[in-house]
Amino acid sequence: MLPAIFFGHGNPMNAVTSNGYTEAWRHIGQELPCPKAILSISAHWFVPGTAVTTSTAPKTIHDFGGFPPELYRVQYPAPGDPALARRIQNLLAPLDVVPDDSWGLDHGTWSVLRHVYPAADIPVVQLSIDETRPAAFHFEIGKKLAPLREEGILVVGSGNLVHNLHTYAWGGHPREPYDWAVRFENAARQMMLAGNFEPLIDYEALGKDASLSIPTPDHYLPLLYVLGASLQGERIHFPIDGVDGGSISMLAVQVG
Repeated sequence: MLPAIFFGHGNPMNAVTSNGYTEAWRHIGQELPCPKAILSISAHWFVPGTAVTTSTAPKTIHDFGGFPPELYRVQYPAPGDPALARRIQNLLAPLDVVPDDSWGLDHGTWSVLRHVYPAADIPVVQLSIDETRPAAFHFEIGKKLAPLREEGILVVGSGNLVHNLHTYAWGGHPREPYDWAVRFENAARQMMLAGNFEPLIDYEALGKDASLSIPTPDHYLPLLYVLGASLQGERIHFPIDGVDGGSISMLAVQVG
């Protein structure tokens, strides 16, 4: 039984940086049993509809702008896994999961995995996040994906529990975390430890701290897939924490 892990991926420059977060990502890869394949749900494939990548050689997508040239030279040549894509389609039936061979691995996936599994030798499949669906839909998808964990598949969500770019300290200037970011992260941790996921699914009812922490759902929803893939009473812990630029939570959440 492999765990399911939500990674706070933060700034794309983490892909080419050595810091406390990237070293912790590398340590997770060294400690985990080697998966047969990885299913990644990334904040950066946030589109109408549910799709799954089917390419045998998914491309490395540089889905950002204004960064140094070295970041655009990064390639993560992990193979795809069409058989896993078909298995995901079967698990999610009767939901229509569209096979997609044009998408690849976006930076929400490869900026983390190039540290966790630097050899890029483990097959990776991405599942899109349907932007038209409510949060409960995504949690239920996670529940349906849970059997993959018993089949040697590592389920990964990549986003950020707190992700407010409007208040982020750009330009490399350090900033203490905003009070609202700390409060929301602490409250979310306590809910997860208690196995109380309902308020996290209905996060829009959690008040001002939540609305500041989650101004858009794209980076938050991957967490719900991971929580959905947890088993009753399963241990949840946080192998990585920290807040970057005042308003980007780097929290990692591991179930199992």
